[in-house]
Amino acid sequence: MAGLAQWFKSLRDVQTGPTGRPLLTDCNSGLTSSINWVQIPSPDPPPLPVGAFETMVKSVSDWVTLAFDRPSARAIVFGVPIKDMDITGNSLNSHLEDVFSSKSGTDDNLLGHTKDITLIPSITEEMKYEPPVLESAAGPHTVINGKDVVNFTSADYLGLLGHDKLQESCTKALEKYGVGSCGPRGFYGTIDVHLDCEARIASFLELLILYFIPMDFPQCLVPFQHFNSGQIAPLDEIVKLREKYRFRVILDESNSIGVLGSSGRGLTEHCKVPIENVDIVTAAMGHALATEGGFCTGSARVIDHQRLSSSGYVFSASLPPYLASAAITAIDVLEGNPNLITKLKENIATLRKGLLDVQGLEIVSDPESPIVFLTLKKSTGSIKGDLQVLQDIGDYLLKEHSIFVATSKRSTVDKCKLPAGIRLYVSAAHT
Repeated sequence: MAGLAQWFKSLRDVQTGPTGRPLLTDCNSGLTSSINWVQIPSPDPPPLPVGAFETMVKSVSDWVTLAFDRPSARAIVFGVPIKDMDITGNSLNSHLEDVFSSKSGTDDNLLGHTKDITLIPSITEEMKYEPPVLESAAGPHTVINGKDVVNFTSADYLGLLGHDKLQESCTKALEKYGVGSCGPRGFYGTIDVHLDCEARIASFLELLILYFIPMDFPQCLVPFQHFNSGQIAPLDEIVKLREKYRFRVILDESNSIGVLGSSGRGLTEHCKVPIENVDIVTAAMGHALATEGGFCTGSARVIDHQRLSSSGYVFSASLPPYLASAAITAIDVLEGNPNLITKLKENIATLRKGLLDVQGLEIVSDPESPIVFLTLKKSTGSIKGDLQVLQDIGDYLLKEHSIFVATSKRSTVDKCKLPAGIRLYVSAAHT
């Protein structure tokens, strides 16, 4: 063992080259804080006794020497070899700055072929439009600029926003859990009320498995313009095509849960399609249920995958417990008061009847949709002109008649261009 100790001692004296920093500062402390890519000189240790342990140490030494001597051990950054240098952060940054600031003008210059591109679309006058600010709850009536107005811009379809039972549920949950969860669902942010909410939604939809989305549900992967313009997708026909051509159906029920179907279970109930015939069903709870967050359901395999890989489940704080409690209560209220759906349908019919003879506008939405969508009977000849006329109508209604409506907006990044029109969201609470 004396020979082995002397051999390790010889390694402590090895220098790395230009930096002057030793690769090994001590046989027990290992590498220094900086890594140095160099070829280690082969020391000439005294002969060691031949034995299993000594043979193993020599084999490891030979392997380390070979690894550091191979070209593949050198760092290559953006095609630039980094040889025989200390690659601590500062040194690497300095080296890359030298490379990228090269003035050679040759084809090898990494900046020689770059072009200026616009990462953000130009801001148009339409994009600068700021909608009115609400000064009270977004119920069937709200306050804008100190004036009470009739609100047709809120998707509070069942009129549950501000419902006494939902507020009571939120108050109790706040007292028990506090405001937030301070952690994502995937990492210690799951609270018992989240599981209770999942179970309640699954029971309502007659499902076996579902997972809860911890934040406001984003737009679906597939552009759904049907319900945004008040049309209802023919799900039964879509499912037939699915079975024929073997594709997957992802259904966003955000605007149909609590609205369509005899008991408010959504488009699947409305079209009499078994929910298991739809691969993935998603919905936001910020509409008819008047709370926040969303849910996703599908096969056990799909849900297991989503729980592990969905960014919201892993990287965002879970839904505040009081909102999960509110969602449970909202479903209880819906199931216990089927007359809410009846009242909603009556209000839809009443509004449609009153708008039939409006000059210059026509209704293009489905008679059962809670979104009554109006378009111009005669276009101005350009989408920009149509949008301006519709906005003028909206401004006039708000200013002169205290009626707040939503008009179509366009963005240069929209993948699905909605028709230009005026949307009126109908609520069971409208009178």
